[in-house]
Amino acid sequence: MFGIVRPCSHRLGEGLKTQWMAHLCGLCLALRRDHGQFARVVTNYDGLIISVLTEAQAARATGWRRTAGPCPLRGMRTASVARGEGARLAAAVSLVLASAKVRDHVVDGDGLLARRPVAAAARRVARGWDRAGARTGADVGFDTAVLVDAVERQAGIEALAGPGTSLLTVTEPTETATAAAFAHTAVLAGRPGNAEPLAEAGRLFGRLAHLLDAVEDKEADAASGAWNPLTATGTSLAEARRLADDALHGIRLALREVEFTDGKLAHVLLAHELTRSVDRAFGTDGCGHAHAHGQPGQVTAHQGGSGAFGPPQQGGAYGAPQQGGPTGYPSGGPYGGQNPYGGGNPYGGAPGGPGGPGGPGWFGDGPSFDPQPPKPGKRGFLAGCAVAIGLCCTCKVCCADHYEGPWSGKKREGCCNDCGDCDCSGCDGCCDCCECCECCDCGL
Repeated sequence: MFGIVRPCSHRLGEGLKTQWMAHLCGLCLALRRDHGQFARVVTNYDGLIISVLTEAQAARATGWRRTAGPCPLRGMRTASVARGEGARLAAAVSLVLASAKVRDHVVDGDGLLARRPVAAAARRVARGWDRAGARTGADVGFDTAVLVDAVERQAGIEALAGPGTSLLTVTEPTETATAAAFAHTAVLAGRPGNAEPLAEAGRLFGRLAHLLDAVEDKEADAASGAWNPLTATGTSLAEARRLADDALHGIRLALREVEFTDGKLAHVLLAHELTRSVDRAFGTDGCGHAHAHGQPGQVTAHQGGSGAFGPPQQGGAYGAPQQGGPTGYPSGGPYGGQNPYGGGNPYGGAPGGPGGPGGPGWFGDGPSFDPQPPKPGKRGFLAGCAVAIGLCCTCKVCCADHYEGPWSGKKREGCCNDCGDCDCSGCDGCCDCCECCECCDCGL
């Protein structure tokens, strides 16, 4: 699983968490149905945003969901999953993006891909994914050539980039590709008027994806000698953070122009969780842990009109300038570096609750095993074996907050669970659930 938007289930709440899982499973099953079992490895967090946006704009009608059969990743339970053109467009985009990622690793000679036979096999797989994505894209009226062209242009741009080259020149191909994908969701949903603001949101999302990938890989690339846009262009982390915050602000402004039928999940992912992705990449925030709040000099996710985004800037269709933007960040947050709740959860933080030890897990390392409320009861031998295989193959026994015993069905804690102090609750504690965003300054 890869992607920059990895929401925490503490903040999503049960309703949005179920919707998010429906789109994740819908993308995975769309890949399997159209391209076979192996294609499911390209399932990613960012690709499902395409499915989310399509459904969020569409008129409410039957046919957007179907019941999927038991799956080890869902504890061998059935689930309601997304279906239709949105999921198929997400599958096409995911295939092409995965193809580009494989090619990038081949060029860098990462791991086993440094060996010629393995690299040759990887290239064949990537070409197959390109063709598969093109077929599915054509079925939903989307020409994936714009994505393939962006991938091909990226290599040439990187070869010419050097000190003094604008970082936005390097991110342009990614921006163009994601803008086209976001805009096509308006076509599928029958809302052509949304195409322009969604293209702007997609362009800025692509910029963020490229920036955050560069920031997260900077040290590893320096150690291995791999090409990194920040190092190659001489861009500082402070400048990269400024560009990232400008992009976040622009995405929020663009979303205000989009006419949604039900935009709650899209809003949470693109306005709130994307902000946390930036904070996570730059090391300024985490998953709502107690130690991440009230630290002097730390940029928090919600600070009103003069917070991390700063006041609206001039330039760009939606106030997201290409080169300019906020340059400073307030120190200590809106409470002068003090936690207004005295270091605790404003909602009590009781054990087992959403803010205390033993609460529900997050999606940071892949899909949760509990997209629906747990149903106690033992499983049969064969069903338990299937669940046990799924738990072991996906490392949930070690890495998940909690998982169900494969045969007993009882809640068990992951061996490496370290989120016991997570105090996530709602929209950074400003309201009691993430399905209500009246407390934020997004205007949605």
